[in-house]
Amino acid sequence: MQVERIYLKDCYPFLGEGGKNPIVDMYLPYNLKEMGRQDEKRPSMVVCPGGGYHFCSEREAEPIALKFLDMGFNVFVLYYSVAPNRYPTQLIEVAALFDFINKNAEKFNCDTDRIGIIGFSAGGHLAAHYSNLWDDDIIKSRFAGTYRPAASVLCYPVISTRNAHRGSFENLIGHFPETEDEVNRFSCEKLVGKQTPPTFLFHTAPDSCVPVENSLYYAEALSLSKIPFELHIYPFGGHGVSTADNMTCNDVNEKILYTSDWIIKLKKWLNNLFDMDIGGI
Repeated sequence: MQVERIYLKDCYPFLGEGGKNPIVDMYLPYNLKEMGRQDEKRPSMVVCPGGGYHFCSEREAEPIALKFLDMGFNVFVLYYSVAPNRYPTQLIEVAALFDFINKNAEKFNCDTDRIGIIGFSAGGHLAAHYSNLWDDDIIKSRFAGTYRPAASVLCYPVISTRNAHRGSFENLIGHFPETEDEVNRFSCEKLVGKQTPPTFLFHTAPDSCVPVENSLYYAEALSLSKIPFELHIYPFGGHGVSTADNMTCNDVNEKILYTSDWIIKLKKWLNNLFDMDIGGI
């Protein structure tokens, strides 16, 4: 397996302005020649860890990459810029990574029709934001092409200014959205439309940090726009359960392990969406 750390500002110098330094940890499984797979094109997943736009969580980075590697994915974990760096910095960094993957698809053995994005908590907001604004003028002004994710996976995501995680929005834009334009711009359920990719969501009902209503609002918007989606609400676990096993949780019990089922459900969903037989898990 090739594991490499990429500094996006080396490829896109404008991303380094103001001291910013978005970093990507890239995990590429080798194609096994002895099994006749040397020309195999793999699906890819961009991972956006959570952290309230204040930091990028380790528990939602490499542990998630390992799960997708086991499924046969190429994985790109994005450590995006956080506060005091504000919007649209993070959105542009995701767009840069999609541009980077597509431009190097042949080298990385990436199937460009199967590049998804997964985000957790505030990273879920970033993933949802990009999933709806991937063709926005802010992105078009900086890149020659724009790239729609083939799948959007949102894990206990910050979605809305209703039942909001205030800290995420304050870190993202410098204050809590006040104007109607800000509410419409940063509440992702208000952005859903025909451009939105198929979406998988999971949340825990007891989440006291990012209320479960965030996922419900987004699911309703997907339904109204006729966007295919799957939603799972688990009765156990608080916020930030990540893989919901010993890798990312202390004091694991049967209830936490029950919630780890989300990864199995996601694999089945991706199997059907990408018309493939994903192994692992």
